Amino acid sequence: MAFRPLHDRVMVKPTEQDEVTKGGIIIPDTAKEKPMQGEVVAVGPGARDDNGKVNPLDVKAGDRVMYGKWSGTEVKMDGADYLIMRESDLMGILE
Repeated sequence: MAFRPLHDRVMVKPTEQDEVTKGGIIIPDTAKEKPMQGEVVAVGPGARDDNGKVNPLDVKAGDRVMYGKWSGTEVKMDGADYLIMRESDLMGILE
């Protein structure tokens, strides 16, 4: 299924958190925190300003990004979990 976000929204695939700490302790699913990093899968064309001009987004598909812990709306497509959020919910691009 193809998905194209609208306006200034981006679709992010969260990266999985490690199940074992550096010290070798196994983290159960119930103790894991929500991921705060992911890969941008799709981006919208951009937001419109007051004059109707479309301002393109700073992120593109394939960028690794950081976002807030409770950012976005969780969706499931083709058996995979994704987040749909506005570009302003992103904190930055990991390089």
